[in-house]
Formats: sequence, C-alpha cells, structure tokens
Amino acid sequence: MKRSWKVIGLLAATVLLAGIVTGCGQEASQKEQGPKGQVELGYVQWDSEVASTNVVKTVLEDLGYEVNITAVDAAPMWLGVSEGNFDGIVAAWLPATHKDYLENVKDKVEDLGPNLEGAKIGLVVPEYVTIDSIEELNSEKDKFAGKITGIEPGAGIMLATENAIKDYELDYELQSSSSAGMVAALKKAADTEEWIVVTGWTPHWKFSKWDLKYLEDPKSVYGEAEYIHTIVRKGFQQDNPDAYAVLDKFHWTSADMEAVMLDIENGMKPEEAAAKWVEANPDKVAEWTGK
Repeated sequence: MKRSWKVIGLLAATVLLAGIVTGCGQEASQKEQGPKGQVELGYVQWDSEVASTNVVKTVLEDLGYEVNITAVDAAPMWLGVSEGNFDGIVAAWLPATHKDYLENVKDKVEDLGPNLEGAKIGLVVPEYVTIDSIEELNSEKDKFAGKITGIEPGAGIMLATENAIKDYELDYELQSSSSAGMVAALKKAADTEEWIVVTGWTPHWKFSKWDLKYLEDPKSVYGEAEYIHTIVRKGFQQDNPDAYAVLDKFHWTSADMEAVMLDIENGMKPEEAAAKWVEANPDKVAEWTGK
C-alpha cells in the first residue's frame, strides 16, 4: 500500500497540473484580479481544512485580494506549496500526520507555526463498542468485519494507520475511501449500532453528532497532540508582505473551527459559513489583519 515519495510526487505533480489547467478545482475563485493581487491556497479536503481555508479566503478577499483555493490530496498539497504553485496552506498537521511530507520539502517552504492547537488523530469507534484499545482489535475482528474504514489514500493518517497495522500486528484491511465516505460509513453503522472502526481526527463535527471515542494507542503510533500549521512558499513574504502577515497571524481555536464545520454540515455552503463566522468575530479577525 505504501508508496515511495518519488512515486507520490510524480502522481501529485500530475494531479496538481491537471487542477491548475482546469481552473484550480471546483472551489477556485472565478473573480477578476483583486486590487491587491492574487493569492493561491491549497488544502486537503477534510472538513476541518475546508473550514479554515474558506475563512482565510474570506478574510483576504475582504482586504481586496483575489483568492483561489484548490482541494487536493496531501502529497500534491505539499508539492504545490514547495514548488510555488500555492502561496500557502493552513492545513499542515504536525508533528506526526504530515511529518514525511514536511521532511521532503522543508528547504523549500517556511513554517509559520501552529494556527490551531490540540488536534489529534487515531482510530475511532462509537462509544457502544466495548473495547478501548487498539491492542484489543484482533480479538473482535469478526465484529468489525476485519476492516478499518479510512479516507483518501496517501493521507498522513492513512500512512500512520498502515504503521499501526504492522506495529500491533492487526489482521485487518485498511479500506481507502474519502472523508465524506468515512463519515457515511460511520453514520450507517451508528444508526444500527453496528461495530465500526474508522480513521478519525479532531477537530471534527462527527464528535458532536455521535458519541465516539479514540481507541487507546499504548505504542504511540499516532503520536501525541497534533497542531495544524500554516506553511508558505519561500519568497512569499517578499512578494506579498501584507497577505503574508495575515497568514502569519492567523490563529483560532477548535471551537471556532467546529462552529464553521457544523454550519457546513447543516447545509450551508463553505463560503457562506466562513463569511458568517468572520462577521461574528470581528475582534479575532482584526488581530490577523491589523485593521
């Protein structure tokens, strides 16, 4: 399952080029060049990063920038910012989830530090599941149908789960899906109280919707607390100091992010949910913009 960085990089470059040629993805802004210029942001299509990227997009647009946002997988996101196709990302999960990606491009990017603290990844089950540790999974393999429901192939949490399968000697298959596919499978199981184990992370609205728990990870395969960092391409500060300053100051809480995620989950468009949050939090936005 595990692919080398070289192979991932080649695939990522292809995906990224295709996205740029076709207009930088479905969610790219179609507006004319803003008076302050253009900013390109990449992100992984996790609910958390949809929320954060749209909020930053809204703030920069309110300042007069044209902002294009492009949803890609983790590998092309990191490749894109390292090669200058993206000016920045606010979706870097560190120190564990995206560790390998950062290691391979660290000389080509600038890490502006965490924009959100207290994030976490791991294996998640509903509360009604009667085991509490990854070490117990093999003993209940039949109840879980011998599978772990994952998200997009190549995502950092998927690579960590491959390591967990090896380290815990799990007799399980990791099934690739998508963030939306994982949530759909979780909903289906929770509705009938079937046993399911999924790759999960917080902040995420699913913990508000269902009673869920992380399985204990005594071998610390998934690491400890995670932080979501802002990463920009080298030279961005010189090219666009004002936009750089906003990205550098961008910082919010899990509660902030979850408010936007819940509005999106309840049917609001991402840009509308972002605009609602920005309007409701002028003091916090002023800290980022200096306005």
